[in-house]
Amino acid sequence: MALSKLDSLYKAVVTDHTKTPHHRGLLPEQAPHTLHNPTCGDVLSLSLELVDDRIAAIGWDGDGCSISLASASMMADSVLGLSVTDALAMAELFSQMVQGEPSDPRQKELGDAQFLSGVSKFPQRIKCATLAWKGLEKALSDIEDR
Repeated sequence: MALSKLDSLYKAVVTDHTKTPHHRGLLPEQAPHTLHNPTCGDVLSLSLELVDDRIAAIGWDGDGCSISLASASMMADSVLGLSVTDALAMAELFSQMVQGEPSDPRQKELGDAQFLSGVSKFPQRIKCATLAWKGLEKALSDIEDR
């Protein structure tokens, strides 16, 4: 695929997730976990519900740049229905990808989130892309500690 077509596809996917985000809205019965990215000013809150060690429901809300909002939408799509172990592995895979580590065939499991691999070329944007994923890790850790 020509670079310009790939770039256009990336922009279209990020724009779609920013304009019509998936799973936006906190779950009413769950305490939210809030993270801040002082570099960009992003603030995201995440709530989730586990049933039998699986993410049965997930919701998020916040304000930020298009990359952080799109990444939150993509993250929610990617981990809904996964076990805690698999969701944490997915978060680690995403983090490695956006930090420019070598391509991993499992990246296709990230769904639309794999389109954010290009963030690795812009180190100042890595925190934007990983904010929701760090929120997921924090929420899962807090739930496990209860």
